[in-house]
Amino acid sequence: MTETVFYGDAAGGIFGRLLDLLDRLDAAHIYYKLDHTRADSVMIDVSLPGWRWEVEFMADGSVDIERYRSVSGVENDPTLIELIFADTTTE
Repeated sequence: MTETVFYGDAAGGIFGRLLDLLDRLDAAHIYYKLDHTRADSVMIDVSLPGWRWEVEFMADGSVDIERYRSVSGVENDPTLIELIFADTTTE
C-alpha cells in the first residue's frame, strides 16, 4: 500500500518541512506540542529527558532552533522554584 502525501516534497517549501518534522517526531514517539507565539511563525516545542527544544518555522522560510538542557538533573529542593521568579522584572 502506497502512502499518499498531500503536501508534496517535504524538502521543498516551509510547510512541507514542518510536516516532515512532525511526521518524524510521531514515528519516533517523541512528545511535542505546537504553539503560535509570534505572528510570523509556528513553533514545535519538543520535550526529551533533560532537554527542551523550540523549533520555529518562520513565514520567510527560515527555521529558528533553541535548545535548553537540564543543568543538573532532578533536584528535590522546593526553594529552587523561586529561581523562576528571580530573573523576571515587574513593570
